[in-house]
Amino acid sequence: MRILFLSTAQSYRNNDFIAAADALAYEYVLLSDGSDGRSDSHIVSLRFGDGDVVLSTVSALHAAQPFVAVLALDDSGAQLAAQIATALALPHNAYAAITAARDKSLMRDALFRAGVPVPTYHRYEASTTIDTILAQTTFPCVIKPLLLNGSRGVMRANTVNEFLAARHTLIALLQEIEGPAGAHAFLVESYIDGFEVAVEAILNNGELIPLAIFDKPDPLVGPLFEETIYVTPSRHPDVTQRAIIQTARDAAAAIGLVSGPVHAELRCNDAGVWVVEVAGRSIGGLCSRTLRFGVSDSLEILILRQAMGAFTTPEPPTRASGVMMIPIPHAGILQRVDGIDIARDVPFIESIEITSPLHQPIRTLPAGESYLGFIFARADTPAEVEHALRLAHSALQIVITPLMILT
Repeated sequence: MRILFLSTAQSYRNNDFIAAADALAYEYVLLSDGSDGRSDSHIVSLRFGDGDVVLSTVSALHAAQPFVAVLALDDSGAQLAAQIATALALPHNAYAAITAARDKSLMRDALFRAGVPVPTYHRYEASTTIDTILAQTTFPCVIKPLLLNGSRGVMRANTVNEFLAARHTLIALLQEIEGPAGAHAFLVESYIDGFEVAVEAILNNGELIPLAIFDKPDPLVGPLFEETIYVTPSRHPDVTQRAIIQTARDAAAAIGLVSGPVHAELRCNDAGVWVVEVAGRSIGGLCSRTLRFGVSDSLEILILRQAMGAFTTPEPPTRASGVMMIPIPHAGILQRVDGIDIARDVPFIESIEITSPLHQPIRTLPAGESYLGFIFARADTPAEVEHALRLAHSALQIVITPLMILT
């Protein structure tokens, strides 16, 4: 029972999936896009861009000791994992489905064709004239990149001037990431009012099995969309929760996903449930640690069981839980975080993880790509969880010094 993981060397997800594989006594190989300096017989470091080399290497590993499944732990290896699974004749989502789950433009197209509620949207490139864009845009609107995650590059604009500034910021970010050449494509879509939730689920033989609905109690109204608190179980009415799950189910089917983890972001208002995005992966960062099923099963254990053909519907969590993605207050050099011991002593707080390295630059949205860290809580009610997260966060004193600009 051997599984092939694909990930980046520094991904948040690696350790938790490796721990799950060890707990289940599954053999694994981690194919890493880059090296973190560790010497480990389980890790093979290759550039994902060298597709022929990767396929040749993996085929040789498979011939020596067959893999049962291929699993991308983050978006970086999602499409390559589909190609490897096809080459090795292993079950997996289709390459087209994985691509649509990553590219917000293709995703919107698939959802629209299937009649799943989405905002009005248009795809543009950096070369598209402002007049063309404005002729098709109503305000407020949201501008977003096609491939980035974690609200990176996503901005709301209420006026023409705000849109021009947001477009300039986004194109500069895309040029930084993609290089000066290229289309630097982006979406402009109508802003959806309402509250936002996230759905965590697993697809098994085409059936979507919901695992959790996370409420997001902080308003996400822009101009940036920095996520902070996730709490489960949801406090919304049962009828609303059923509509949320059904929309997530319809969205996954529209994209063509049939197997593995699903993380969906949705907005709800009087007009119904709207899809923000659907990803063919599990929840980002360390947020999965807030979920425990039955006695002690992690989300990663459920995902591995499904990938290896041993999935059974889990018992639901017995207590409320939640996570705060600690926001970065301003850009600069992170010097230290004080008050952690005080925050840990807050009732119902389970752990606090500061994941940003000290004495290194950190950035805020829309350019930033990570959080300062994570606070986890578990209690009898969602209200207790939310209160504990906010109280613990208030105890933290984040010391950031400005970046020195040399002239």
